[in-house]
Amino acid sequence: MKYKSIALLESIIKWIQLRLTKKQFILLSSILIGFTVGLAAITLKTFVHYIFITVTYKEFNSFNYLVLFLPLTGIFLTVLAVKKILKGKPYKGLSQIHYAIAKRSSNVPKDQMYAQIVTSSLTVGFGGSAGLEAPIIITGAAFGANYSKTYHLTYKERTLLLACGIAAGIAAVFNAPIAGVLFALEVLLIDISITAFTPLIIAAATGALISKIILEDDILLSFRLQQPFNYNNVPFYILLGLAAGIVSVYHSRVFNKIEELFSKSANKIYFNVMVGGAILAVLIFIFPSLFGEGYQSIKTLSTLQPEILLDNSLFQNYKSNEWFVLAFIGVLIFIKAIATAITLGSGGNGGNFAPALFVGSYLGFFMSRGLNMLSLTNLPVSNFTIVGMAGILSGLYHAPLTAIFLIAEITGGYTLMIPLMIVSSISYAISKHFEPFSMDTKKLIQSGKVYTSDKDLNILATIKTSNLIETNFQKISPDDKLGKIVEIISKSRRNIFPVTDSDNKLLGIIVLDNIREIIFKRDLYDKIIAHELITNSPATILSSETMEEVMKKFEETGAWNLPVVENEKYLGFISKSSIFSSYRNKLKATSIG
Repeated sequence: MKYKSIALLESIIKWIQLRLTKKQFILLSSILIGFTVGLAAITLKTFVHYIFITVTYKEFNSFNYLVLFLPLTGIFLTVLAVKKILKGKPYKGLSQIHYAIAKRSSNVPKDQMYAQIVTSSLTVGFGGSAGLEAPIIITGAAFGANYSKTYHLTYKERTLLLACGIAAGIAAVFNAPIAGVLFALEVLLIDISITAFTPLIIAAATGALISKIILEDDILLSFRLQQPFNYNNVPFYILLGLAAGIVSVYHSRVFNKIEELFSKSANKIYFNVMVGGAILAVLIFIFPSLFGEGYQSIKTLSTLQPEILLDNSLFQNYKSNEWFVLAFIGVLIFIKAIATAITLGSGGNGGNFAPALFVGSYLGFFMSRGLNMLSLTNLPVSNFTIVGMAGILSGLYHAPLTAIFLIAEITGGYTLMIPLMIVSSISYAISKHFEPFSMDTKKLIQSGKVYTSDKDLNILATIKTSNLIETNFQKISPDDKLGKIVEIISKSRRNIFPVTDSDNKLLGIIVLDNIREIIFKRDLYDKIIAHELITNSPATILSSETMEEVMKKFEETGAWNLPVVENEKYLGFISKSSIFSSYRNKLKATSIG
């Protein structure tokens, strides 16, 4: 019955598609995707919220030691789900979407429309120290991409609707439509023209509207407690921006290092689960606010009740000591990256979006409250707690605009726009200096799957060297006499000729311009042999090299044609003009709108 309903709905949409123009259908599709992804995001947030409420129910307070091992249970169940649902192929992190856009024609596996909801709810709902935003983004991308495939849309349209799904997901989970649109453009580096903004805006607005209608306020991350912006505090916001940039670099590097440690024993899945779960249990026993997303503790800080964070911890007897509470919060700034890396590295599913907001709020609170306690100034602690979130988010994701507007939207106004801009831009500049790539794109760079904010590199990464090899160059044997060489030249339109031996090994090249003076001297036809005319090629290209490496060789040599070899065997030539032609075609194909 369920499948019949889906088939009926698809047939209705196809009937509508035939009666609408292409632009009209895209606009309709953006509404449908926004609505569907909004519901998916609401389902995930609500599911996790109630799992969290259930496993941390007050009646369990006397069983703290049992609660500590809930994250291990969640990670274990996540691993089982991956093996059963995804057949052992985890699909984690925003880098997967970057790669799908750059290399897979914006195709996302169909099972990701539900798999992320299942796996991330188990991980985070049972207390894993990670966020739900990355799974929601992947879910939204999967809805957009697979919807496009169902209705046979082009690559451009598929990428646009993939972006619509992402924008709707972020908009729904934070009730922040502007941030949803900016995230799709800024973080995922999707190149969209002004004319294509309308579907993105519609999808984001739809997702946010569904969230506003259905989601309860206590599930959303939202703030209303603010003090007016005081320009006299600008120096301290600059200081917060500097600190946020440094902490962002720390978080990124520590997270990647710990994930690498777990990846070395990736074949020992259950060993990783046990080790990761055990370490998480210890960390949560010491720092209870590491349990789950951490949004509740952010709200606690924003209401200036930090002593609550020590409840049910080893240090709850020190709640009245303000300096101890402050030190406790300061340590958590650096521990959160470790907890998140362990959660995800040991087999859990989630992201770094929520941890970035967690660390940012703790950093803003720590700095402002500390300066106030030293009687150096009188800073609005709640404002610094809120603005700090934008600083870390901007530094980790290299997304200052997303950070600025997200925090502005979840605080219900633009009162803090100036400090948000100051902190986000400074943090971004520092992070960019020490870490040229954001956390997710860095993984692609390290794996050789180039995808960066440099559009030229992105396009070059999609061009395969093997697809541009030209084989219509006439080969010459090293023993051929000049007369035969002239005969070969007369039948060719090329001015470069590869010289190969009997095993097809490239020995060098003969360039027409270099022998032009002797090719008309018939008396030399039997006296000069090919190996006397050979010159070395300025460079050779390996068939396995990336197009970025190929272009670098063209730039260094100034050549227009270079030979391609594999295991020293001659394959053909690549010309700079063919690369330019392919680049232009790719550029035209990947510009949306």
